[in-house]
Amino acid sequence: MAALHRPAPARRTYVPHASGIPRTPRLPRVAVPRTRPVRRTRPGPGALARDLALPLGALGAALLVTALLLTGTAAHATAALAVFALLTAAVSLLARPVLAPVVALVSWMFYDGFVLNQRSDLAFRPQDRTGLLVLLLAGVTAAGCAAAVRALRRHTGRR
Repeated sequence: MAALHRPAPARRTYVPHASGIPRTPRLPRVAVPRTRPVRRTRPGPGALARDLALPLGALGAALLVTALLLTGTAAHATAALAVFALLTAAVSLLARPVLAPVVALVSWMFYDGFVLNQRSDLAFRPQDRTGLLVLLLAGVTAAGCAAAVRALRRHTGRR
């Protein structure tokens, strides 16, 4: 029959040093190089904003389209494009710089689908491509400015 518990360790008997049993030689101590302790840093105050910028930007674009359609200003495509460019720049300032083209693409989808074509159709006519280019430039410019400000803050914080 199998035992249901772990076997107890074997008992050791104490043998004093003077009993004639040779002692094991001690190894010399080796100096261990000391390393600096790892400093854990908290995420910065903008970390959550950078992570949530894309979903909040999409929500902002949806609300902007709704407001433009309800007020009737969606007929003014140039004014709507300017408002979408401001929204794209604001979201790109908060987002990670890598996400700037994605933010611009989401804004363009809402602008092109609901403001220009008004039937949620995406097209690639000249005014659609112009809108995409304007939104991409707004997003990349804002993300570049935000990245430069962050780098400057890090650089001056080290001195």
